[in-house]
Amino acid sequence: MRHLNPHRNILDLQEVIFDKKSGVLVLICELMDMNIYEYIRDKRSYLSERTVKNYMYQLCKSIDHIHRLGIFHRDVKPENILLKLHENLLKLADFGSCRMLSSPPPYTEYISTRWYRAPECLLTEGHYTYKMDIWSVGCVFFEIICLRPLFPGVNEVDQIAKIHDVIGTPSRDLLNKIQKWSRGVPYNFSDKRGTGIAKLIPHASQEAVNLIQCLCSYDQDERITAHQALKLPYFREFRDIDQVRLKSSTKMMDVSKKNICLDKDLTAALPRISEEGKNDSDSKFSVITNLPKAQSLPSHLSHHKERRKRKHKKSRENQEFLSHTGLLPQLMVHSSAVNPFSRANLQTDTSKFNAGSRLKILPNISKATKSQKPSNGPTKNIYRNYKLAPILGAKREAAGL
Repeated sequence: MRHLNPHRNILDLQEVIFDKKSGVLVLICELMDMNIYEYIRDKRSYLSERTVKNYMYQLCKSIDHIHRLGIFHRDVKPENILLKLHENLLKLADFGSCRMLSSPPPYTEYISTRWYRAPECLLTEGHYTYKMDIWSVGCVFFEIICLRPLFPGVNEVDQIAKIHDVIGTPSRDLLNKIQKWSRGVPYNFSDKRGTGIAKLIPHASQEAVNLIQCLCSYDQDERITAHQALKLPYFREFRDIDQVRLKSSTKMMDVSKKNICLDKDLTAALPRISEEGKNDSDSKFSVITNLPKAQSLPSHLSHHKERRKRKHKKSRENQEFLSHTGLLPQLMVHSSAVNPFSRANLQTDTSKFNAGSRLKILPNISKATKSQKPSNGPTKNIYRNYKLAPILGAKREAAGL
């Protein structure tokens, strides 16, 4: 799938995941709305010819793309054709049965869904080509127009019989060519003309009927290719739309390339312009080699400096408070008190501190704190009536503390 991408009408492969334990390989693809079978299953009226033409044009584009890359699908059916309705977009999916065109036959005999299996797959021992995909496309084309399958056989014999009922039995020369690769059983089919495809879809245009007949030719050598089908007048409208889309995308690519070239030209011209500016004083371009240094603004305004001074002064005042353990309130050192932590006070003469001196080392603690009346219930007190705060609340009780 990565070899087939990117293409507008091929399902995009997003990621590949491989589980080593289970050996399962998972392919993650883009999300689509539904498949063709689900889309036409509950329809009560035929689709418009333009809708059918649009979907068939995209299907032929996808088949032409994989055939050009040397791959044929081998299981084209409505269930493997996905739609994105709001974009009118069709994408081919399920590439599990693909084979390379370079690999020689015989291929697997029981391949493709029976209703969309070509006659050479039913009558030979695996001697078929990429033209089997073209037969399947013709069957899908009929089913989108008629809303029912073209050859719904219950087994391989009934499948051949239903093909002969519509298309008729092949000529003796064609049977002899097919019988070379058969199982050795002679094919003695009774001559039958067949009803023809036009009688089954009377509401379809003659161009659509002719295209189905070219896609579902009994002889695989006479079937047209997907590339030839895209060139038919039946798809002229959508070929024109594709050409307009291609031209617009080409213009966008050209504009982007021009922008890239302009950027490269400007980049290459900058050194040349600078050299011309040095040599030619009358040039339109001038290059300033030495720029003046940028003057830095003052880091702080005057009011910011004053604010810093006030903060510094306040911090020095706070340092004058005595540090304490926290159980007693902090006390301010008054001018009449002596700071016991000051080195200058420790070196003073002790004769100053006599019994009659009024100079106090610390104020009276009893006057600094107000006594509190004890509460009615018992409390835990430390140093008078300071209540111990509860720890952890309810968790504390649960812990048994």
